Formats: sequence, structure tokens, C-alpha cells
Amino acid sequence: MFIDEAKIFVKAGDGGNGCVSFRRERNIPKGGPNGGDGGKGGDVTIEASSDLSTLIDFQYRSHFKSERGEHGKGKNRHGRDGDDLIIRVPPGTVVKKVLENVVVRFIAQRVKESEETVIADLINPGQQVIVATGGKGGRGNAAFKSATNRAPRTAEKGESGKEVALRLELKLIADIGFIGYPNAGKSTLLSKLSNARPKVASYPFTTLEPYLGVMEGNLRKIILADLPGLIEGAHEGKGLGDKFLRHAERTKGILHIVDLSGYEGRTPLENFEIINNELESYNLDFKNRIQLIVANKIDLEEAKNNLSDFSRALSKRGYRVIPVSGITGEGLDDLKKEIFAVFATETQKRL
Repeated sequence: MFIDEAKIFVKAGDGGNGCVSFRRERNIPKGGPNGGDGGKGGDVTIEASSDLSTLIDFQYRSHFKSERGEHGKGKNRHGRDGDDLIIRVPPGTVVKKVLENVVVRFIAQRVKESEETVIADLINPGQQVIVATGGKGGRGNAAFKSATNRAPRTAEKGESGKEVALRLELKLIADIGFIGYPNAGKSTLLSKLSNARPKVASYPFTTLEPYLGVMEGNLRKIILADLPGLIEGAHEGKGLGDKFLRHAERTKGILHIVDLSGYEGRTPLENFEIINNELESYNLDFKNRIQLIVANKIDLEEAKNNLSDFSRALSKRGYRVIPVSGITGEGLDDLKKEIFAVFATETQKRL
């Protein structure tokens, strides 16, 4: 199961308390204070791990707490520091902190984006961020000894560890993201271009979660991501698009797949414009993203009739249209060559 969002609560370890103790040995009167300090509480760290690809583990556990520091002891023995806790997440995970005054609403799942702050974007394996620091240990009474207070009977309590509510969002790391209306043929093309085997059927919304595939050629590998179909209003929460649009943010380029036979009574050009408007409404950065246009289902008669007008309209806007058929395989070799050509030149300039 692919899970790309999770809410967790973390608490760093409390510091150990300082100790009140006095040295007591035969023939040594007034031995003086010898209470040790408490140990520091463990920190909570989030680390990107290449062994993980989804946030599903956080569906079964959402509360994490690191070890507290040991209390100080007599004979000036300091308490042991608590062990740090490392929480591992997939590369590409964005860690967001929920502001303290909205934690209650966070529990009720009514937190807005503006009420969260990004702590870290963990892209590379091994990348870490400390999300909660452990409390300091309290000082024992030996630390309070002075010329005027030679037998202090006070010690400090350890500080409490930091506590924070976090939202984890996974954005897939891929070179190219497949976008388009439902039933445009994205899953079929992914299966033909790569080693992925997504679900393929003749009805819309067969893809309910992103799929990754690897396309090999020209001594290179390109990671492809099939994202669930977008519809008009996706950036406002309609359909599945708003849930998965963030995965397209991480891609270096976009493969816009258009059903050349039309969809729901609209022309291919109208469908193209609607999807592009959704992308730009979600994030203006998509306007400058590399975009290859794939005119799919060219094996259908109505698609062949629409090809000329569609290609002419988009060529005026600077796009190149690549006609293909995911079913018959027509045009797939040209599509592969274009993908490698574009990503060997323009994409490298963006890195």
C-alpha cells in the first residue's frame, strides 16, 4: 500500500534530576556535598532512508518518544544521557511542524497549510534533521557548594524534552511525471516504456496511487512516475488530483498525455488547457517546467482526425506533439528518443 502522508507526535527525553547527597566516610567529618548531575534527555531525529518508499509504517504508530536521562547519584556520579531516537522516512519526505496553538485542531485533522512550517526537505538518503531536543539534566547539590553555602541541600530537576506535532508529506523523486485526464492512457504508456506494471482498465481512475517505473536506454536510466488522473478543479480538492499533485512538484519534467479522441465531449486542446491551468493554479513553477506533449490513442479514427489541428495549435505555443498509440506501440520509439534527447540537454541545465 502506498501512503504519502502521515501525522506523528514526537517527544524528546526529559533530563534527569540532580542528586542531593553528602560524603559520609569514617574519620572524615563534614565530607561535603557530592550529588551528581542528571543526564541529558535523548533527541528525536528524522532521517531519510533508501530502504523505505512509503510512509505506511506511520499508519500503525504515530507517537514517538526518546529515552530520558538518568538521575544523578551520590559520590559525584552523573546520570547517563538518554539515547537519541532516529525515525526513518523515505527520501523525498517533507517534514512540517504544526504550530503549537493549533495542535488540538491538528488532532481533529483540521489544520491548514498556513498553520504549518517546513522544518526540512529530506531528499538524499542519510540526510537528517533534529525535530525535538532532549531536556538538560538538573545539577546536583555539589554544584551549589560555595564559601557561604557549604552544605547545600537543593538540587535541580531535569528540563522537559521538547514535544512537537509533525506532518510528513512524501513527494516522489522522479525525472518525469505522467499527467493527464483520467483514462488518457498514462498507465498503459508507463507499462510500455518501463518495467512498471500498473493497473490498466477501460474505465477512469484505475490509478489510485502513484506508480514508479524505470526506462533504460542510451546508457541512462530515467525514473517515470504515473500520477492519478487530474480533473478540472483538482487544485481545489476535486477528484484525486490535489492529493497527488505534490508528487509532480519533485519531477524535473512532465509528460502530458492527451487522449486525442477527446474526453467528456471536449476537444483534445480544451483538455490540454484545463490540465495546464490546474498545474499552474497549484504551483506557478509548473509554467516553466519542461513539458512533452503525447497525443495518445492515434490508432482511433477520431484521434487521427484531431491530430492536425491539435499539433498546429500547440506548435504555435512552442510545444512538440508526439503522436503515439499505447495499444499498438506506434510512435513509442520516437517518444523514447525525444525523452532521452530532452533530458540529456535541457534538464541538465536545471540541475
